[in-house]
Amino acid sequence: MTAVRHTVIALLLTCAPVWADVSQAVENTVLPGLSGFSVATALLAAVDDCSSPDLRPAFHGAFDAWMAVSHLRIGPFEDEGRALAIAFWPDPKAMGRKAMLGVLAAAPPADITAAFVADQSVAMRGLAGLERLLFAPDAPTGGAACALVLALADDLARLAAEAEAGWRDGFAAALVAPGPGQRFLSQAEARQAMLTLLAAGLEFTSDQRLGRPLGTFDRPAPEKAEAIAAGRSLRNVRLSLQALRALAVELAPGATATPAAFDRAIALADRLGDPVFAGVADPQGRLKVEILRQAVDAVRATAVSELAPALGVDLGFNSQDGD
Repeated sequence: MTAVRHTVIALLLTCAPVWADVSQAVENTVLPGLSGFSVATALLAAVDDCSSPDLRPAFHGAFDAWMAVSHLRIGPFEDEGRALAIAFWPDPKAMGRKAMLGVLAAAPPADITAAFVADQSVAMRGLAGLERLLFAPDAPTGGAACALVLALADDLARLAAEAEAGWRDGFAAALVAPGPGQRFLSQAEARQAMLTLLAAGLEFTSDQRLGRPLGTFDRPAPEKAEAIAAGRSLRNVRLSLQALRALAVELAPGATATPAAFDRAIALADRLGDPVFAGVADPQGRLKVEILRQAVDAVRATAVSELAPALGVDLGFNSQDGD
C-alpha cells in the first residue's frame, strides 16, 4: 500500500502544473524591470548638457532598461499610448523625422520643454526621437536641437515613472489578486495575459527586429533594422530574449525545454557579430540571421507548447495583433 501511495503521489507531482504564482513573475521580473527603467531614464534626464560625454552612454542605459520591459504592452504601458511614445518603431513612413523637423523649424529653443514635447506626435518622442538627434548622420544641430534632446529625455523619464507608478499603484495587484469586479477575473486570466505577453514579445523580435532587416532574399533591407543609427539592433534582440527568458522561468520554474530553447537563441545572438544586421545583404551573413530568427520562432513554439498546458491557459489577444 505504501508503494502504491508513493507512486500515486509521484504521478500527481509529475502531472501538476509547473507554474509559479503570477506574483513571482511580477515581483522578480516586472517590478525590478520597471524600477530599472525609471532609474535609467532619470539618469538620462539628469544630463543637462548636450556636449556631455555622459549623454550617449545614458541613452544606451535607458534603451537597455527599456528592453527589460518592452514586452509589457499592457496596462500602464498601453494607457495614454505610453509604449508608442517611449519607442515608436517601426516607422516605415518616417513620421518621426518629419514631425521632429517641423517642431525644430517652428519652435524657438525656449519653447521646447518637456511639457511642449508631451503634446507632440508620439512618432517624434522617446528613444526613437533621441536616437535620431544623437546618432543619425544627418541629425539637426543647434540650440533648438539641443533643447529638444533635453526635453525628450525629461519626457521619457516622466513616461517611465508614470508606467512604474501605474503598476505599483494598482495594476500589479490586479494581476496578482484577480477576482470578480477586477480587471482580471481569475488567476487563469492573469496567467493567460502573462503568457500572451511572452509570446507577443518573441513574435515582435522575430517579425520586426529580425524580419524587417531580412526583408526578402532578393530585397534585403538592413537599413530597416531597429536602432541602427545607435548601432544596437542585435543588442536589442539579445536583451529582449534575456528579459523574456527571465519571465518564462518565473512563470514556469519547472519547465526545461523553454529555457533551453532561449539559451540556444541567446547563444546564437552572442556569436552573430553583426551589430546592425548589415550582413543580411550577403548570403552567408543572411543565413546566420535567418538561423537566429528560426531559433526565436522555436522559442515561441516551445514556450507555447510547454507553458500553456502547465499554466492551464491558451494564448489571448495582444495589443500588437493586426499591426
